[in-house]
Amino acid sequence: MSTSTIAVSPPGDKGRSATTIGRSSDVRLVGYPRSADGLDVTVARSVGGRASAGPSVSEPHAHDFLLLLLVERGTSTMRVDGRDVPLAPGDVLVLAPGAVVAPHAGHVEPDTEVWMVFFPADVVDPATTGSLVSWRSHPLLAPLVGPGRAGGQRFSVPAGERAGWLAHVRALDAELRERRDGAAAAVRAYLTLLLVGLTRLEAVVTDELRDRDEPLLAAVFDVVERRFREPLSLRDVASAVGLTPGHVTTIVRRRTGRTVQQWITERRLREARRLLHDTDLTVAAVAARVGFRDAGYFVRRFRAEHGVPPGRWRAA
Repeated sequence: MSTSTIAVSPPGDKGRSATTIGRSSDVRLVGYPRSADGLDVTVARSVGGRASAGPSVSEPHAHDFLLLLLVERGTSTMRVDGRDVPLAPGDVLVLAPGAVVAPHAGHVEPDTEVWMVFFPADVVDPATTGSLVSWRSHPLLAPLVGPGRAGGQRFSVPAGERAGWLAHVRALDAELRERRDGAAAAVRAYLTLLLVGLTRLEAVVTDELRDRDEPLLAAVFDVVERRFREPLSLRDVASAVGLTPGHVTTIVRRRTGRTVQQWITERRLREARRLLHDTDLTVAAVAARVGFRDAGYFVRRFRAEHGVPPGRWRAA
């Protein structure tokens, strides 16, 4: 095993170079390098830590576009916003705009293979602006860039679905390399398939907490995951983990910056987005399914999170 890490660099293939759009707190801010033909998606393949596209970056940097990493084989570690994120086969890491990626002297096996997909939001929907507020109102982008999702999110693709994910990424790569007639529509279609797949995956929150040796937080999230569809309060969660509400509140806020109730609401809204996207249930029925006893309160919470009410979010 060699000492290295996956190099996540701004896309600069096909004669294009990444653009530095500014600096903040000594972090290089990089903009997506637009192409003349409008196919503003880049696919790179990293084997043993060496990427097929994109310049090597030896300093911490952030970017104004989304980046998806899919691990095909092997293991590695990414350093995102000062936190080490371990990656294993089948993991998908989503790096949101503004996430700070820094060099990391972790371990990567020589045969570790990772696919990386870079793209700005308007590739998904030309009507979407560069503002994260507009991204939050889009069904496919909101789960990736909403509040509480800054930095890197790790998802796990079930073993039986990994071949399909890899097929989509390879097909996307082929369309971008060959540039045949209809490539723009095909690129958008394959990218949409990947994003739809992400909205259907559960973020591996409790696994990440266990990786960070946070058993109490993992227990709290386990309770939220099992019971968010029913009436659930801080007192209920504290009782389930055998601690006082005050102690649970202190630990959760200190470790995550959010309250237990905020995490309960977040989980309910994530399930609400799935139901709005995948079913024809009424807004009131969705509210009831995810644990909101008052449909009006559900609408207000959803609007506060996404900037639009549930009906408009679904229509988008």
